[in-house]
This record gives sequence, C-alpha cells and structure tokens, in this order.
Amino acid sequence: MKKKLFLWQLSGFLFTCILGTLLHFVYDWSGENVVAAVFSGINESTWEHMKILFVPMFFFALVEKHLLCDPPENYWCVKLKGIFLGLFMIPFLFYTYNGVIGTSPAWVNIVIFYVSAFSAYFYEQRLFQKGKPCCFSQTMAFSFICIIALAFLIFTFVQPPLEIFRDPVTGSFGR
Repeated sequence: MKKKLFLWQLSGFLFTCILGTLLHFVYDWSGENVVAAVFSGINESTWEHMKILFVPMFFFALVEKHLLCDPPENYWCVKLKGIFLGLFMIPFLFYTYNGVIGTSPAWVNIVIFYVSAFSAYFYEQRLFQKGKPCCFSQTMAFSFICIIALAFLIFTFVQPPLEIFRDPVTGSFGR
C-alpha cells in the first residue's frame, strides 16, 4: 500500500505541476471567460498563483480518494495539511525572495510554484507513511478544504485591498 500511495503522490505532483502551469494561461486563452476565471489565474497576484496550486491539488485529491481501493483513514487530514503547506509556501517564498532581492524574474516564480507543489506532496507522503490519524475529524478536514475552495471562488471576483491580491504587473486588483 505504501508504494501505491507513493505512486499516487508522485502522480499528484506531476498532475498539479502540469495543470497548474496550464491554468496560469487558461483565463487569457478563453478570452477572459468568467467561468475560466473560477479555476484559473486571472492575473499575476500571489493569490492567483496560490489558486492555480490549490485547484489541481483539490481536484486530484477528489479523484485519488475515489480511485484508491482502500484510502488511508487519515486521508482528508493529510490532504488538508499538504494543501496548507503548499499554499503557505507560495507567499512565504515569494515575499521572502522579493524582500531580499527586491524583485523576482518569472523563472523564480515558476520555481516557487514547483517547489511549493513538491513540498506539499512530499509532506503528504511522509504523513501517509506514518499512518497515524492527524486530526480529529475527516469530515471537518474535508469541509475546511471546501471552505478554502469557496474563498478562492469569492476572492476571484471580490478582492480586498491587500498586497497578496495586487497584480505586480499592472498594480491593480482583480480582473
């Protein structure tokens, strides 16, 4: 089972990297379609880069949970922790790098995305290997992941004037 979970985690990492990369461009490719905005990055803000990590991770988790014959009993708790780690790392690495260097070229932002995805799936793999329950309720963990999804949906269309939502290219918020 551990080897099977490792292969699923590796597949999830690759899926997240490929789909996340594509989601970076889908909104523009769609002619700025409002439906595409829900799932893809609408600008270059840190928040939108977090969204293009979250969407494939969440989608993959749903598929993986369904296709695993015997998913670990701590499945959603592990996924929640992995998603949290990945979402935390994007702004942490981006703002740390920019604070030290002053600006980040596009290739650094791409590396930050891939490092964040790798860290999330690697951490999940470590938690699955331990096999211990890591939260009180699987239902609460899944519900919290759904709340994160709802936050990405809402903040796609209504952004508070916080730096994490500012597009560094245009200086504006939102679409």
